Amino acid sequence: MIDAARQQQLLTQGFCHFPQVLDQQILGELIRVTDALLDAEPAERHQKYRYQGSNINVAYQDPVFAQLFAWPKTLEALASLGYRDPKWWSGYLLSKPPLGPPLYWHQDWWAWDHARSADPHLLQAFLMYYLTDTTRENGCLRVIPASHTRRVDLHEKLPAAHSEETYEAPLDSPIFSHHAQEIDVPVKAGDLVVGDARLLHAAHANQTNQRRSLLTLWYYPDYENLPDSIRAFIARKKPLDPPDWWEGNAGRIVEPLVPHYTGSTAPVAWSRIPGEHLKY
Repeated sequence: MIDAARQQQLLTQGFCHFPQVLDQQILGELIRVTDALLDAEPAERHQKYRYQGSNINVAYQDPVFAQLFAWPKTLEALASLGYRDPKWWSGYLLSKPPLGPPLYWHQDWWAWDHARSADPHLLQAFLMYYLTDTTRENGCLRVIPASHTRRVDLHEKLPAAHSEETYEAPLDSPIFSHHAQEIDVPVKAGDLVVGDARLLHAAHANQTNQRRSLLTLWYYPDYENLPDSIRAFIARKKPLDPPDWWEGNAGRIVEPLVPHYTGSTAPVAWSRIPGEHLKY
């Protein structure tokens, strides 16, 4: 059944929220596995990714990630938004350490030169699972609603997302500024935030003495209806096949979610700078 209210919010505001998608068992397992990954992270990466807190690609380090990529309640949530055949692309562990700085404003969409970039329908989605409750004090998400399909003044001040300019920006840069239209999105551990990759979003600093961790997974909810040039790029960059050591049916449950493309169209160019297709 379609959840008309959330579907409308996603299309018009660029995000929506589903409470308690993860149960306590998988949440506890994810906390255990991600804490181990964070403890093993080299110190030099902490400096480069200090605004994210961490930037660890998650895929096949542990079979619990296979469960997460194909989590039934997540697929039900996407189906309730009208997306019954989503494809998974990648995932990242982003964890703000105690007293970690804020995350800069950015959009994660990468095909801005394509005319479909102004499409009101969802092209790429981030699925955020916070592993702890979030508040303004410990670094909750903040967004500018409707910035996925229209330009706001902040666009003129932002460099390309996740570039050296953002990694090296001082804290008084406009990329950390407060915006009149921004709102906070605090959630509970185990909740799911679905957002449009084109949405301007950031995060507050972590002012507490505890980690604030989340897993961001990237999906193409309506992959088969994307233009061939975009699908060609996606499939070329698809995740590696699961390794042989994966336990049980981990590889089998993920395979239906992996994007494939067999056409001959050239891949679209990578571009993280919103161009002529995004209007005021």
